Amino acid sequence: MRIAKNWQDYKIIDTSDGMKLESWGGKILSRPDPQVIWKTPHKTDLWDKADAVYHRSKKGGGEWELKTRLPESWKVNYKSLTFIIRPTGFKHTGLFPEQAVNWDFMSERIRKVREQGREFKMLNLFAYTGGATLACAEAGAAVTHVDASKGMVSWARDNAAASGLSDRPVRWLVDDCEKFVKREIRRGSRYDGIVMDPPSYGRGPGGEVWKLEDCVYELVSTCAQVLSDEPNFFLLNSYTTGLSPSVMAYILSEVLVPRFGGKVTADEIGLPVELAGSPLPCGSTAIWVADK
Repeated sequence: MRIAKNWQDYKIIDTSDGMKLESWGGKILSRPDPQVIWKTPHKTDLWDKADAVYHRSKKGGGEWELKTRLPESWKVNYKSLTFIIRPTGFKHTGLFPEQAVNWDFMSERIRKVREQGREFKMLNLFAYTGGATLACAEAGAAVTHVDASKGMVSWARDNAAASGLSDRPVRWLVDDCEKFVKREIRRGSRYDGIVMDPPSYGRGPGGEVWKLEDCVYELVSTCAQVLSDEPNFFLLNSYTTGLSPSVMAYILSEVLVPRFGGKVTADEIGLPVELAGSPLPCGSTAIWVADK
């Protein structure tokens, strides 16, 4: 497992009975986590002192129970990046901290290219609030940020401003990611790196159900067509339970290695738990990298 262990403003304090207890810049939140299937005794009384607890509804969704006067939003930092945290009605806060391991990976690859005096064009699909966009832009890439949610793209731009990156070359686009890529193919646009974090489920304009397991191969194959002649990396994230890291690695190997060479790795990503001996698995990432 690749563990995001360089956080200072974020930590998981404890986990038990389907919940994780987190500190977000000193604000203590208790949220559900499907990976936490154990019912270990609570290791701290902070469970009873959380600023907010998210309760799931049997009808779907849920809501936050505020225990203190929690601000509507606040900021946390990761290295030189700043993110606006805002608890939403779907239990999320606007940031997935485990993705920091991928931000660091991409930043390092981009910096090596930029140190050689070469440009780096980056495509971030299903880009959410822009964690990967900020990391890549800060490292020197020209980034195209695409997400179907206007609100998420606006949030991402606010994160860029908070990080002092508003002047970086980022295209902020509200668009359907797959349709955008197909238009980029026709336009002849090319990218040196791609990162994507597609949802497990979605609905098309006609109400048709989109499931990642059924569509991921076609999606990767389509996106491979906008890679440059000498691409650097392709990173595929997933939080879909039925899509293992090895399956994602197989897909990247089949689509990318015959054309570009290189190698593929895949693993779970996770976060340390302060009061436990083991990290919490949080998702999976498969990465193709070039032979350079």
